[in-house]
Amino acid sequence: MQISQTATNSQLRILILGGSGLVGQSLIRQALALPGVTQVCAPTRRALTGFAADARLHNPIRDFNQLQADDAIWQADVLLCALGTTMALAGSQAAFYQSDHDLVLRCAAMARAAGVNCMVYNSSLGAALKASSFYLRVKAETERDLAALNFSTLGIVRPALLDNEGQQRPDHRSGEAIALRVLRPLRWLLPARYRPVGVSLVAGAMLRLAQSAYAGNAAYAGKAEPAQQAAPMPKLLILESEQLQG
Repeated sequence: MQISQTATNSQLRILILGGSGLVGQSLIRQALALPGVTQVCAPTRRALTGFAADARLHNPIRDFNQLQADDAIWQADVLLCALGTTMALAGSQAAFYQSDHDLVLRCAAMARAAGVNCMVYNSSLGAALKASSFYLRVKAETERDLAALNFSTLGIVRPALLDNEGQQRPDHRSGEAIALRVLRPLRWLLPARYRPVGVSLVAGAMLRLAQSAYAGNAAYAGKAEPAQQAAPMPKLLILESEQLQG
């Protein structure tokens, strides 16, 4: 499916979860560059650094294990979720599941209950319920359970190995760094599906999905200009890694 790269004229309030990671940081920067975006809320455990002053950027400090349904952060139009860790950083399968499934679902459910109709989730290439990898099975379970929350539109991106594009990761992922050093020189020899994907491309695709979903659903609900009237967006939109390559 082709996703329009033209920014919607709607006034858009964006909630970004995982704003301290590379994808999350790129989401924030790109969102603030879009016309029509009136608010970017990026709650994190520690204050964000490296962003230019912008009255639209809100960075409330939160303990994600103590988030409440009545928190003002849920007052948004779209939710972009880049929460996630690795098995090595989590330390155990149970801890990884809590971080990459339970926390994501809990946040999404609170956002949905507060009236957020559109969500985009950063998953992984190869996510499948019957995958041999525990990591990929958890990603697939998260996708499945997010779909059950009945968002008007749920967007999912499934990137291959993330290319940090020369940026320093806020967390140390030695396995990914080694894999990237091996695969980056071979990028054009690999099938498009398996090539490393730049974090800016992933973030850009997530934002385009969110814009298109929000504008499409708003138009269908009669909230847009007559010229923007359109059919409703599909409830589930999935972009595989090769569709994120630009």
